[in-house]
Amino acid sequence: MALVDIKVPSIGESVTEVTLARWMVQEGQSVVLDQILCEFESDKATFELPAEVAGKISLLAAEKDDLSVGAIVARIDTDAVGDVAGDAAKPVQPIQSHASPLVTITPPKVSIQSAPTPEMKLQATKAPPEERLSLDETRGDRREKMSRMRRTISRRLVSAKNETAMLTTFNEMDMTAINELRKTYNDQFVAKYGVKLGFMSLFCKACSKILLEMPEVNAFIDGDEIIYHPYTDISVAISTPNGLVVPPVRNVQDLKLHEIELQIKELAEKARNGSLSMQDMTGGTFTITNGGVFGSLMSTPILNEPQSAIIGMHAIKDRPVAIDGKIEIRPMMYLALSYDHRIIDGSTSVTFLVRVKTLLEEPIRLLLES
Repeated sequence: MALVDIKVPSIGESVTEVTLARWMVQEGQSVVLDQILCEFESDKATFELPAEVAGKISLLAAEKDDLSVGAIVARIDTDAVGDVAGDAAKPVQPIQSHASPLVTITPPKVSIQSAPTPEMKLQATKAPPEERLSLDETRGDRREKMSRMRRTISRRLVSAKNETAMLTTFNEMDMTAINELRKTYNDQFVAKYGVKLGFMSLFCKACSKILLEMPEVNAFIDGDEIIYHPYTDISVAISTPNGLVVPPVRNVQDLKLHEIELQIKELAEKARNGSLSMQDMTGGTFTITNGGVFGSLMSTPILNEPQSAIIGMHAIKDRPVAIDGKIEIRPMMYLALSYDHRIIDGSTSVTFLVRVKTLLEEPIRLLLES
């Protein structure tokens, strides 16, 4: 018998443990070369494990198990390939039915005499404590193990709160010009590039421009050193059924608006069907999140470590504002910039947010540059 162990593969230096999300095959099933056996969840992405050989598989790990890289999850018997193929080739013999003659059995007569019924005394007893149902159980509460992604999100959020000096500054932005720009040019944009002109590409481009002019906002702290980046890889928050992911759009400073939109669309599709790779999730120098798609009016976004800043977009609401001494109704959005005060001063954070807001309130400049 030739047995081949199937192990958890190494997918990156930073990944030492994964969770077996689900099996794609059953115990004892015959599998072929490169058939997908199971799906793993790591801290950053979901990936599939193909069969290295053909044969009959034995499953050695269960769904939801946490496994170290190199752990054996299954074993394939390669000698069973021929047996399975041979069994499949054999014709199925029809089952012949042989009817037996009907036999009637008459039970012997038994004389039943009445007997006195013993007196039964019943005594109530208390149920032992371990047999009692708790109030929570009777009300339908249930307990589930957190997914690896949810555990990773939880750990990173707590770390960001505990390990950084996070503060948030706010401003508000008049969305009139952006709305007019999109209304005027969106049809031409779609016809030319096959994708809509969205808010996110404009925000990415504006942030990228100001980040390169204010490099401390685009930097990381690493021990006693600061790492500055001469490029802008902007992480975009994407909501999925399993949680929030923030894959980066790389080298935004070199991209046109339609290229940013196409990359965001591709990343969003991958995120929602669970096909983001480790490469898709690695990196990022700054993050943009949009709580406005869920109706959030204002929030304090939390840092995406090791990044030093994150900007939060919010819902657009018509509000009365003072324009040249007159009250006008304008579409307004609150902007929030959370930043690590260890590396970014308060004046720097306010200046950055004001410059991004000012640039976005004249978005035609961004369109002309693209």
